[in-house]
Amino acid sequence: MLALQSSPLPDWMAVSPALILALTGLLLLAIDSIDPTSSNSPVLAGISTAGSLFAFAVAGWFLLEGTGQAATGGAISLYGDALVVDGMSLFFTLIFTVVAAMVSIASMDYAAEQRHQGELYTLVLFATSGMVLMSMSNSLATAFVSLELASLPSYALVGYLKSNKGSVEAALKYFLIGALSSAVFAFGISLVYAVTGSLLLPDIASAVSGATGMTGVLGMGVLMILGGFAFKTASVPFHFWAPEAYEGAPAPISAFLSSASKAAGFAVAFRVFVEAFPLGGLPPGVDWVLAFQVLAVVTMTLGNFAAATQENVKRMLAYSSIGHAGYALIGLAALSAGGPNANVLGASMAHLMVYGFMNTGAFLFIALAEHWGVGRTFEDYNGLGAKAPMASVAMSVFMFSLAGLPPFGGFFSKYALFYSAIEAGFWWLAAVGAINSALSLFYYSRVVKALWIEDDTSSLELGSKPVGLYTAVIFAAVGTLLLLPAFRPVIETAQTVAAALF
Repeated sequence: MLALQSSPLPDWMAVSPALILALTGLLLLAIDSIDPTSSNSPVLAGISTAGSLFAFAVAGWFLLEGTGQAATGGAISLYGDALVVDGMSLFFTLIFTVVAAMVSIASMDYAAEQRHQGELYTLVLFATSGMVLMSMSNSLATAFVSLELASLPSYALVGYLKSNKGSVEAALKYFLIGALSSAVFAFGISLVYAVTGSLLLPDIASAVSGATGMTGVLGMGVLMILGGFAFKTASVPFHFWAPEAYEGAPAPISAFLSSASKAAGFAVAFRVFVEAFPLGGLPPGVDWVLAFQVLAVVTMTLGNFAAATQENVKRMLAYSSIGHAGYALIGLAALSAGGPNANVLGASMAHLMVYGFMNTGAFLFIALAEHWGVGRTFEDYNGLGAKAPMASVAMSVFMFSLAGLPPFGGFFSKYALFYSAIEAGFWWLAAVGAINSALSLFYYSRVVKALWIEDDTSSLELGSKPVGLYTAVIFAAVGTLLLLPAFRPVIETAQTVAAALF
């Protein structure tokens, strides 16, 4: 085993995935500056995809070699402990980079008729590099800065279709709510600093363990930080930007935000709450686990019920992504002092990995339908299976997997998540999740029914088959299916790297 710690390479090389993404983004920015009217979308998409896959390969190599893990010497701390590279950050980096690669290749056709194509890929890579830094943040200051680094390009991406009123309106709403949540997050950080005198997570943990005064200020600070993360993960009550932003944004960008951006929010939330506010070491009255339990139940229930009432497929997926945020919140809601916490947190991370493939693929299928001029309602999808069988099979895989039906990847990840919650003693959280999962089958199956069972009454003829979008959709479907045989190694890896946090 040749981990970075035992190699002649310097420690700063541990942030290579983020550097690769940022440098590729700068390369695309340079190309766009030299030739702002460039319309060579395959070249731009190819560079963006290659950079994302290179970062994915480096992160995968680090993870396999044990870089930053307990067996090879533990986490690598950088820049005065502001950043830390460990197994968890590398695991999440795999999710961000593979989603960025799928979105980049899918955008080749989607952006082909747009002006300023280089901007799209540049912003995707800059946002992804911010997400990687979020997963490495070991300080509330770097968590805030990296969250903004991921958020600012995301606002611009939602409004990428500048001549589209819906896209611009969605970007404005997303920006305003994002600015509000950033202010709440920053206020929470300042309150925690006032009590603990530090922004580094280990130092905060030491300070709160012996804190006897200012409990109310600390509790308010923790609650406001929780609110900042709730926005990033589209959790209730900071969820209402999601349907608007996802519907108004270009469909590949909706896929990016609902998968990679959501995973980034969970990555930094897992580290901040587990490391800075340790269970059993907090003063009485500061119970963030209870807050996450309420958040998880309300988020998954509201998201699923709202999705069930939608007639627009894109908005249905947007609300269902809120429901999935509720499932992932179980990773924090089912923690307890002395419990099997690594199993619960690892199961949530594994679910986010599977979700990255199946949800990205579903939104990219929507992009494919939009490319053909198919409408957005369930009825508009009637009979599409006969016209585009391969893509429709892939969409059926995504729908059944999102619903949690066996033998798809979503079944295994939900099973592991709910089983871990029961194992931790929170059977009622697993029960609420299972009931919501059963409800979701209703609206996911409506898409499959429309594709394969309903008669096609339209005279719409599908145009050419866009290579980039097709490739990305099929890749996502294959990835979802490949996670079936690979799920045991995936969950074991996730639970192993999660154990380092406790």
